[in-house]
Formats: sequence, C-alpha cells, structure tokens
Amino acid sequence: MTVTHIPPLPVRDKTAGRALSPMLTRLAEERATGVLVREHGTLYLAEGRVVHAESPCSPGLGVLLTAHGTLAAAAWQRAAARTADPPQAAELLLESGLLTTGALELCHLDALYDAGYFALAPSSTPGRFRYDNTPRLGPLPSVPVVALERETLRRRLLLHRLWPDPATDSAPLIRADPAAPAPVTSRQRVVLDRVDGVRTATGIARNLGRQAFHTLVDVRRLAAAGHLAPVPPAAPASLPYPPPVTDPDIALLKRLRDALEAL
Repeated sequence: MTVTHIPPLPVRDKTAGRALSPMLTRLAEERATGVLVREHGTLYLAEGRVVHAESPCSPGLGVLLTAHGTLAAAAWQRAAARTADPPQAAELLLESGLLTTGALELCHLDALYDAGYFALAPSSTPGRFRYDNTPRLGPLPSVPVVALERETLRRRLLLHRLWPDPATDSAPLIRADPAAPAPVTSRQRVVLDRVDGVRTATGIARNLGRQAFHTLVDVRRLAAAGHLAPVPPAAPASLPYPPPVTDPDIALLKRLRDALEAL
C-alpha cells in the first residue's frame, strides 16, 4: 500500500500561551483538592497541584513499573489489592523496600505526564470537578498545573511537526509499502511489528508497556516515512435501488396514487 495523501505543512500551534483548561487553572489558583474528570482522562489535585493522572489511553503506573522488570507483577497486584489508589499502592511498595525511591519517582512522573497529556486533550464535553480530601501531597512528586499544561502543549507541537495528521493517534493502523523505504530503528521496528490493522497506537503502547505518548512519536515518524497508515474509514454502503416498501399503509397510498394518475 502506498500513502498518497500528504497532510499540510505544520503551522504554529495557536493554542500556545492559552490555558488548556480554564477550570483547571481556576482550581489551581484556589488550591483545590479533589478529582477533575474530563472526556479522555482524570486529574487528581491536592492543594492545587496534580498528584496523579489516569487515562484509558495511557498504560498507567502499574504497567510501567512491571513491564520491564522494575517490579514483579505479583508484588504490584498484592499492593493494588490493598488500595484502589495507584500512588498509595506504590507508597506501600516503597515502604516495604520492593522499590527504590528514584525508580518509583521516575515511573510516577512518566505515568502522570503521559496520562495528563490525554486528559488535557480537546474535549467535546465539559469537565466535572468533585471536591474530595482523598488526594493528598504524599512522598511522590506532584506537578504544578502550569507545568503539566506547558508540557502538554510542547508534546502537541512535537507531534504536529513530526507528522501533522492526527488520525494515526487513534485509528487502527496498517502496514504500508513505501516507494523508498527509510531506515527503521530497533525501537520503531518493535512498534511496526505490532501493526496488524486492529491495534491503535495506544493499544501498541499498552502491549509493549511503554508510555503512550512516546509510542505516538514512533508511530508518527513511521507514518512520515511511509511505513504505516491509519485504516481508511469505511465508505457507507450504497443501495442500487430504493428499499422495498413494507409498511402496508404506505403501500396502499402508493396504489391509490398510481390509480388516480391513470385516470
């Protein structure tokens, strides 16, 4: 398959310098504590700072900790069974000596920024905030709202510069046949090997235990090189003839009309 559609050249991100979520900005200013639920993810705030983030598009803290040997999967499952809160589960593992402080803080920030990127994606529905004292400033690092928004904007601009067609972020992906194949790195090869016409970029990230945003970067680079493309949207089926009339009242009216026209 050869990709023939070339998206327009990148332009300056017009959202730069603007708050991605006015509600989130207001909550940060009032030092609110609670949970902000948005269309593509959830942000947990403590005293106006982001302490945790979750998104169905992002693998999450447990996956990042266990995918590459940082932590045994059984150890995470035991900790998660004691609390439904991933940061608290991680703290239990830290206290038990199963995790080092540096490894946990790194994975925690990776998971927070990864899920936060998707949580702050443009939304078709308004966010909902629930004041709740459960989120707290614990031993894990928290992030100022302005820092999360700045990093999210930087990531958006990076993806746009690599390949400005966002369809590769969410659609199932298929292999393509570039006319002049560009070299593929070993990291990109692992991603390309999982392109099967069903998996999306975030599905591949979860399968690999990698941050979803970093996988989006690999996917857009592969798309720019012509190695993959999103599955084209299905064309609506066209009927060669009008469907038969099955309503008896409509059929009777049609017969009366035809009889009157014949007079």
